[in-house]
Amino acid sequence: MLNICLFHPEIPQNTGNIARTCAVTGTKLSLIRPLGFDISEKSVRHAGLDYWHEVDISVYDSFDAFMDDHKDTELWLFSKKSSIPYTAVSYRNSGETTLLFGPESTGLDENLLRAYSDRVLRIPMRHGVRCLNLSNSVAIATYEYYRQLGFPSFEMSYGTGWEDL
Repeated sequence: MLNICLFHPEIPQNTGNIARTCAVTGTKLSLIRPLGFDISEKSVRHAGLDYWHEVDISVYDSFDAFMDDHKDTELWLFSKKSSIPYTAVSYRNSGETTLLFGPESTGLDENLLRAYSDRVLRIPMRHGVRCLNLSNSVAIATYEYYRQLGFPSFEMSYGTGWEDL
């Protein structure tokens, strides 16, 4: 089971896009406060997030509270400050794996990066460009995880798709 964890997410549109990725892949979504937006039912409905009910979402007050609830998770952090490419790891096929992403403006906290220095991954990109959008990074990492596991329980159609038109 994959769990995407957003540490102090700031931009509601990114979290909405990430929630959609979680919905279509059956991935859990964890959010660690503070959040830069409201996720009340009224707010979600107003934003038109009609897939929100398809997401298994949990909200935590701190990273420690998250880790208390996920003691046995295989944790991987994502940062542009790492030299380890995200494709260099082999995800396990049992238990929970968590992919942790930091806030859009600053990335993950330096203390977290130091504490888990051997578990920090990078999505390669051209030198001199700041970074990918958070929702794109989450999608890349999520699909790499499922690719390694053979896309379990995904609908895989090899037809042209034109038959349904």
